[in-house]
Amino acid sequence: MKKESKDNYINDLRNAAQLPQPALMKSIHETSKDLEKLSPQDQLQWAFEEFDESFVLTTSFGIQSAVLLHMTKELKSSQKPKVIWVDTGYLPKETYNYAEKLTTLFELNLVVAQSPVSPARMEALNGRLWETGVQKDLEKYHQIRKVAPLEKAFSDLNVLCWASGVRKGQTKNRQSMSNIDCIRERLTLRPLLNWSKKDIFYYMEKNKLPQHPLFEKGYSTVGDWHSSGAENTNTKGRSTRFGGLSEECGIHLNTQ
Repeated sequence: MKKESKDNYINDLRNAAQLPQPALMKSIHETSKDLEKLSPQDQLQWAFEEFDESFVLTTSFGIQSAVLLHMTKELKSSQKPKVIWVDTGYLPKETYNYAEKLTTLFELNLVVAQSPVSPARMEALNGRLWETGVQKDLEKYHQIRKVAPLEKAFSDLNVLCWASGVRKGQTKNRQSMSNIDCIRERLTLRPLLNWSKKDIFYYMEKNKLPQHPLFEKGYSTVGDWHSSGAENTNTKGRSTRFGGLSEECGIHLNTQ
């Protein structure tokens, strides 16, 4: 979507969702500035009230995922938003176990999104795309296993706005993000955008949230088993992902 069409798109969204509140008649920039003044919990509450069933959360069940998922329990509503989890078929066993634990603990309304192309079929037709060391192969992998399944889930659920737990301190791309923006022609809300690692730690400690099992093994971020690793003296944070080829998997990039 071109930048100059964003405000028109917001108005179209409001009409499509028949929203009772006029907040999104303002520009995305103005709305983002307003949201910056709110706590992450209040940002979620705002989005849920504005978009109702057309608002969802996304999760990877990664290292810090428990924070945003816990906040869904605090929403002032008897019905909770759906939570979309993209299961690539290549996640570590620890992540699958963690997903079960958090889904039960927070009583999540979970929707699992998966590619119609099985891992075995993808490898037979395309090889092990993550092993080639070629950027385009990695992007193809992410499109097949992550971006396309997520977009299909969004379409099936008529999603107008989705929240994620991205933070500015995670990647260079995320340093310039706003609290709300357009990604692939949908609004995306980022309640934790300005939180630090300390904020995440203290929130989890205060609310006694369980850590991902790989956190104790030195992982600060975790995705697929073949493209995640523990931190060491030379490699930290997102540089431990995707063999150093990329910091992003495409989900949070405004590309088709």
